[in-house]
Amino acid sequence: MKLLCVYCSSSLHLSSDYYEMADRVGRELVSHGWGLVYGGGNAGLMGSVAQGVKAAGGVVVGVIPEFMKVRELAFTDADELISVSTMAERKKLMIDRADAFLALPGGIGTLEEISEVLTLRYLGQMDKHIVFINQNGYYDHLFRFFEHMQSERFKTSGMEGLYDVATTVEDIWTHLHADQSYEADQLWKETH
Repeated sequence: MKLLCVYCSSSLHLSSDYYEMADRVGRELVSHGWGLVYGGGNAGLMGSVAQGVKAAGGVVVGVIPEFMKVRELAFTDADELISVSTMAERKKLMIDRADAFLALPGGIGTLEEISEVLTLRYLGQMDKHIVFINQNGYYDHLFRFFEHMQSERFKTSGMEGLYDVATTVEDIWTHLHADQSYEADQLWKETH
C-alpha cells in the first residue's frame, strides 16, 4: 500500500471548514487506495485527517517525538505509532516512508516540513509527488513568494513541475495519479 505523507496544522482554533476538509481528505485517501503517514498528533487538522482515515477503514502510521507523546498529544488509534527522539528524526522517517506528499493548511511546522521535501526534490534527492491543497487561497502568498524568488533571480528556474496545487479535495487525486517526473538533474547542471 502506498503511503501519503500529510503535513498540516495541529491548531484547535481554525474555522470548521478546515477540519471538515481534513476529515474528507482522510476518508478519500482510503477510497483512492492510500494509507496515511503523518506527524502522529490527535489535535487540529492532524487529528481530523487521521480520524477520517480510520473512519474509512484505512491505515494510519504516526511518527511522533517523545516530548509530544508524553503530553498525550498522540493519536492512539494509529495502526503504527512510532516514537522518535527529535523533530529531525520524525521528518526523515516520514519522508522515507512516504510515496507522495500533501500539504494542507498549516503553520510554521507545516511550512518547514513541506520546504524540506520541496528542496529535496529540487536538488534531485527524491522524485515523489508534492501537492498543496489551497483551500480558501491559503497558500496564495507562499506561491507569490516563490514567484518573487524567481523574479529576483534567487531562483532562475525550476519551479515548473516541482509541485502541484489542488483547489479542491477531488483535485488532489488527479495530481497524485498523473505522471509528474521532475528534471532536477538538468536544472542543477544549469544553475551550478
